[in-house]
Amino acid sequence: MNTPDQPDSVSRLRILTAVVEDHPGVLSRVAGMIRRRGFNIQGLSVGPTDRPGRSRMTLTVDAGHAEVDQVQKQLDHLIEVIEIEDLTEAPRLNRELALVKLAVSGPRRDRVVAEVDRVGGRVVDASPDGVIVEVSGEFDRIERFLEALRPYGIVELARSGPVAMSKHVPAPVAEVAGQHTGVSAS
Repeated sequence: MNTPDQPDSVSRLRILTAVVEDHPGVLSRVAGMIRRRGFNIQGLSVGPTDRPGRSRMTLTVDAGHAEVDQVQKQLDHLIEVIEIEDLTEAPRLNRELALVKLAVSGPRRDRVVAEVDRVGGRVVDASPDGVIVEVSGEFDRIERFLEALRPYGIVELARSGPVAMSKHVPAPVAEVAGQHTGVSAS
């Protein structure tokens, strides 16, 4: 995720993933705990898992390793948090989605469509006076895509925030229903 030309603040970004019980208020409690520690959440995605009643949260937090370790331990004490893992230094897959609206027509629109194809995006909606395009991938790919489109005048931008998953595949383990597994080993 880091490249040499990115500012030092990016090197402090930590990627946490948590499996939580899908109850009202869980997101608020998790975000509140991080806020109380004085950390900024740079990205947040939440969605259902393959298990009914559970959601996966992916958070990108601006904090150092020791600070995130404390946050991780505190989050693990929340009853709704089933599992929490810092994926920052672990082999992982990261993906983010960006939708970009551009007001372009005529030959300029043709140039935008060609540029979108060149950088690996796709047009998802088109009208005579504009297009909406999408790209998904790692943070750096999204940034390069947006940089390529900026000269055409981005009208609106929506980003999903990151979703991340460890590449590690654990050995199958019999799980007791409702068991609190604690902090995962990286």
